[in-house]
Amino acid sequence: MSKIWVFSDMASRYPELLAAAASLGGDVNALVIGTDSAKAFSYGATTVTQLPADESRMIEDYVPTIAKCVTASGTPAVVLISATKRGKAVAAKLGIALNAGVINDASSVKGGDGVTATHMVFGGLAVGTETVKSAVAVITMGSGAFEPLPEDAARKGDVVTADFVPPPVSIKCLERRAKQNSSSVDIGKARRIVSIGRGLKAQEDLAMVRDLASALDAEVGCSRPIAEGENWLERERYVGVTGVQVKADLYVALGISGQIQHMVGANGAKTIFAVNKDKNAPIFQYADFGLVGDIYKVVPAMTALLRK
Repeated sequence: MSKIWVFSDMASRYPELLAAAASLGGDVNALVIGTDSAKAFSYGATTVTQLPADESRMIEDYVPTIAKCVTASGTPAVVLISATKRGKAVAAKLGIALNAGVINDASSVKGGDGVTATHMVFGGLAVGTETVKSAVAVITMGSGAFEPLPEDAARKGDVVTADFVPPPVSIKCLERRAKQNSSSVDIGKARRIVSIGRGLKAQEDLAMVRDLASALDAEVGCSRPIAEGENWLERERYVGVTGVQVKADLYVALGISGQIQHMVGANGAKTIFAVNKDKNAPIFQYADFGLVGDIYKVVPAMTALLRK
């Protein structure tokens, strides 16, 4: 590719996006809101285009500005965006603005005759491979799809400042408030995860799960019903095909049946240890280590052993 652009509404996603961009070859231009360009250079950007920061703007308001930058630089080009809710909204709008093909939640990307990406299809039952042959390709990358390049603070590059192009219609942000019962954790970057499923009987029983996670120096994750059905944990902690896809060194699955929709998110873990009282639970087909037992007996015992 002659030009690769990278954009994220979450600063923590730039390192892996830049690694994906580097795999395509060519010039890598990071679109950054504000003037902090050092981090993007340290992870491999050759150019940083600074977009004017304004707290009253929504992320989607930057689409005309990004589109102008991409168009002015020429084609062929690819725009890699983090597969967050905001990122996908930006991708959709860019697809229209640039007459570009869009692929969401890609787990890999490569160049050639067009841009080819793989992503889950049929609710996680299969992996699809698609090639975008339009002059510009827009790809949203799933969390953990690429391992960041080694950080090098000595890396430098060119800095360009872009003029803001206002959208035809916009929503003005009057105030920002922290979401109640929300978490800033990025499960996709956790090296150890203790994840809980339907085997948990009550919300107050999360205390024993958190105790085990603390003993393992791990983050707490969950299956979809715990986050979106019971609302016992934040959605940011949900692992699955429409949640987070993890790359942890250790994934402890407690009371999780192991349906494909969950395992799509968990299968990237290097080691999976499962505890379930049903010896026929599908999770044991994926687990490296499995224990048939009641989590209400197993979890406290594991915690006690780890704390010795």
